[in-house]
Amino acid sequence: MTEKALRLGTRRSKLAMAQSGQVAEAVRQVTGRPVELVEITTYGDTSREHLAQIGGTGVFVTALRDALVRGEVDFAVHSLKDLPTAQPEELALAAIPVREDPRDVIVARDALKFTDLPRGSRIGTGAPRRMAQLNAYARVHGLDIETVPIRGNVDTRIGYVRNGELDAVVLAAAGLNRIGRIDEVTDFLSVDTVLPAPGQGALAIECAADNADLIAALGELDDPFTRAAVTAERSLLAALEAGCSAPVGALADLLADGQFVKEMRLRGVVGTTDGTRTVQLSTTGPMPQTHDQATALGRGLATEMLAQGAAGLMGERAH
Repeated sequence: MTEKALRLGTRRSKLAMAQSGQVAEAVRQVTGRPVELVEITTYGDTSREHLAQIGGTGVFVTALRDALVRGEVDFAVHSLKDLPTAQPEELALAAIPVREDPRDVIVARDALKFTDLPRGSRIGTGAPRRMAQLNAYARVHGLDIETVPIRGNVDTRIGYVRNGELDAVVLAAAGLNRIGRIDEVTDFLSVDTVLPAPGQGALAIECAADNADLIAALGELDDPFTRAAVTAERSLLAALEAGCSAPVGALADLLADGQFVKEMRLRGVVGTTDGTRTVQLSTTGPMPQTHDQATALGRGLATEMLAQGAAGLMGERAH
């Protein structure tokens, strides 16, 4: 008799279905059990408001988490950058697999790169974080651009460029990689230009905290280096008391000496969306060996950023 299928809760978007499908295959490999996708609609999928207006935090994950708590699904896959920084006691973050490319990318008309966009170019993005950093870069380097708030899936966003409504849009490299559309990118933005969202490019696999067997099985997919990096980034975000729609960028790099990872460098930025004021700092410490050590790295950098005036740059905080 075949074992009962594990039910994987996922959002319905093309990207969510693609990344959940990849996780489902990996879970089949490690458990030997069939996995079926259970499609769930979240508030963030149905609302037409911009993320900053609806609060951002948790809008794409609450319905999935509710289904987990009710026992309607066995585990769920999220884009980690969508997860609120506070972890519910009844749920376990069982695995954070190896991270995809965390960078932001440009899809522009005429295959243009960001710095080659003509004066007055309109660039679409749904993230205050991207607006803040693009506008700050433009001010420093004398670029004449206008950032335009947009919503929608990948097709909708790239469609704004194809139909001439916008000159370019900014998207996450990881998402385009996962749906096989990375060849449409016209420019990869260096993390020195735009720091990604905390956790960008990483996935979170969540299940009930009291299901020890499933936690152990899913834990086979966990990457300790990715977990340490995103824990530090999300700790920074939490200590700044900012939601996932706030203009905060963070990236933890693992610094290797030969084959051994010895240190972690954490960079953080917060800024006003018009790019007029930013606070950007970094810190380097020994490679965290525990959750608490990674958390401390993020909190420490946040404390320095707050001392430099970061709190006043975040505008409306999304709690």
